[in-house]
Amino acid sequence: MVSLAGLNQDAAQLQQRIDRFHAVRTEILKQVRSVIVGQEEVLDQILIAIFVGGHCLMTGMPGTAKTLMVRTVADALGLEFRRIQFTPDLMPSDITGTDIIEEDLDTGRRKWTFVEGPIFGNILLADEINRTPPKTQSALLEAMQEHSCTVRGNLYRLPAPFFVLATQNPIELEGTYPLPEAQLDRFLFNAILGDLSAEDELKVIDRTTATRTVKVEPVASAEALLDFQQLVRMVPIAEALSRAVVSLVRATRPKSENAPDFVRQYVNYGASVRAAQFIVLASKARALSHQRYHVTYEDIVSVAMPVLRHRILLNFHAESDRIDADEILNRLIAQIQRPREN
Repeated sequence: MVSLAGLNQDAAQLQQRIDRFHAVRTEILKQVRSVIVGQEEVLDQILIAIFVGGHCLMTGMPGTAKTLMVRTVADALGLEFRRIQFTPDLMPSDITGTDIIEEDLDTGRRKWTFVEGPIFGNILLADEINRTPPKTQSALLEAMQEHSCTVRGNLYRLPAPFFVLATQNPIELEGTYPLPEAQLDRFLFNAILGDLSAEDELKVIDRTTATRTVKVEPVASAEALLDFQQLVRMVPIAEALSRAVVSLVRATRPKSENAPDFVRQYVNYGASVRAAQFIVLASKARALSHQRYHVTYEDIVSVAMPVLRHRILLNFHAESDRIDADEILNRLIAQIQRPREN
């Protein structure tokens, strides 16, 4: 039988973990905002992805500080940071690493030696990931899902935690390749970077055209982030909300029994069950970040769009009528009946 003293001790330890989570998150935001102006929603989504242990895709025009934001977040987290510039001639071995033949100077024998690629870090910035063909893009698939990579039949584990923060330009731009569906499905979020306000652009000019430099200090560690990921999973969610998430995801599939007419008309393929998993996990992280200890309907609505927008494949009718995934999802979320949370 568990004693009252033991329960109180466990509750106190849990409260300490929660307090540490909020303190670290606040300090990360402080460090990042000393460099990055605006893009509050995107920054919040990146932190949610990190606290969940997921990966984040950032889509925006050149010059929207995508790369700078990822590098700044990595510096604030105090993790090992690696960067790959994706180009049309990049090969899969340039990402994972490769075996080379070395000669032992003592015995004169030759042996295979594995040379690690840039994927062996904690935070991997896949810069302009859609500038390289799908063959090279798919080199990240095993790493993103299994946190390992296989080279010549040998399995190599990646360090923990491991995150891929990828940037891409809109696919309408010249010299870009659409990401394969299997690759897109591994990303927790597809965060869209929009234009800054006039006041924010003035702040950017002030910060980047003067002599002042900002040094970002690390405020977290790998051990702390792994603990935060476990803490997020402990946040409870009501069964009614879980059912609402499943209903929402199933409604994106045109062959589903509860798919509305506009989904059947405009969508070729909907989201998989992984989308429902990610919505629940992201909702838990958002709830904890807002100092709530249970998931609300607002959490689900807030994260549903960035989780689903890259998982819905539209047909030619949508393209003809100039309807994008965000419009489909907005209509879908609006008609989902709000469940009772208690």
